[in-house]
Amino acid sequence: MTSLAMIEAAAQRIDGRARRTPLLSSPFLDEIAGRRVFVKAECLQHTGSFKFRGGWSALSGLDQAVRQRGVIAFSSGNHAQGVALAAKLFGVPCVIVMPSDAPKLKIDNTRAYGAEVVLYDRARDDRDAIGAALSAERGLTLIKPFDEPLVIAGQGTVGLEIAEQAAEEGIASGSVLVPCGGGGLTSGVALALEAKAPGLVVQPCEPEEFDDTARSLEAGEIRRNARLSGSLCDAIITPQPGDITFPILKRLCGPGFAVSEDEVMQAMALAFTRLKVVIEPGGAVALAAALFRREGLSGDAVIAIASGGNADSAIFRAALERFL
Repeated sequence: MTSLAMIEAAAQRIDGRARRTPLLSSPFLDEIAGRRVFVKAECLQHTGSFKFRGGWSALSGLDQAVRQRGVIAFSSGNHAQGVALAAKLFGVPCVIVMPSDAPKLKIDNTRAYGAEVVLYDRARDDRDAIGAALSAERGLTLIKPFDEPLVIAGQGTVGLEIAEQAAEEGIASGSVLVPCGGGGLTSGVALALEAKAPGLVVQPCEPEEFDDTARSLEAGEIRRNARLSGSLCDAIITPQPGDITFPILKRLCGPGFAVSEDEVMQAMALAFTRLKVVIEPGGAVALAAALFRREGLSGDAVIAIASGGNADSAIFRAALERFL
C-alpha cells in the first residue's frame, strides 16, 4: 500500500522533472463561491495534467532491467501522455491502450511522445483484458492508471505541494476538491494531507450520472457506474473506484460532489477569463463544485485541483460561447 514515505520518495525522484504548479486565485471567483477559492493548476503540468507525476514515479521506481523491456498503460488520454513522456525520457518502449472516442488531441499527443497507440471500443471492449494480453505477449510492465501504489505515490506529490502552499496562504482548514476517476489522485492527495495538513479535508468531485465514488463513499462499499461513456468529462470516467484506492478514500475523504455538464463548462469559461488557464471538462469538476456547491464545503477557503488542461478545441470553444 502507498504510504507517506513512498510519496516523499516519489517527490525526491520527481524533483527537477515535474513542475511545482501554482496555486491561483481571483476575487471574482471568491465572490461567486462565497469564500476564498484557490486553484491548484495541474493543467500547467508537463503533458497538461497531473498524470506525468504518476507516470514518472512508476517508471523511475521500476528495476532498470524491467524498465528497459518497456511498459504498457491504458488510458483515455492523460495517463497515456504521462506514461508516454516518462517512457520517452527513459528511452524505453511504450504501448498505450486508448478508447477510440478519446479526444483526438490526446491520441495525437500520445503518439507524438513516441508511444504505440492501440484503440478499443469503451462500451464493448475490456481494456484491462487488452492491456493484460499485450503485457504478457510482449513482456511489457503494465502501469495501471490509478490502482498502482507507485502511481498513487506520484500523484500524492500534489498533496505535498498543496500542504506547503496552503500554509503560505494561511489556510489551516477547509475543503480540498479533487477531480476523481479511479481515485489515484484523490487517494494520494488525501494520504499526503493526512500527515502534512490534517485540517484540510479531501472531497472527490465527479460529473452527474458518473458519480461512482460519491455513491461508494455514501454506501460504504464500492458502487459501479451504470454506463461508461456519454460524458464530456472523459478523463475521469471509470467503472468504479479502485480496489487499492477505495479503502484510502473511505478512511480519509469527506462526502463527494456531482456537478452538471453546464456547471463544468461554466467553470471552464470562468477559469479562462479570471485565471487565464485552460481546463478540460474532467479537470474542471472540482472548480465547478467549489463555485456551485457551497453548501457542502467546510471552512472559509477551498482548494480545487484543476487536474488537466487537454481540452478538445470544439468543447472549449462551446464553453466560451455559452458562458462568456
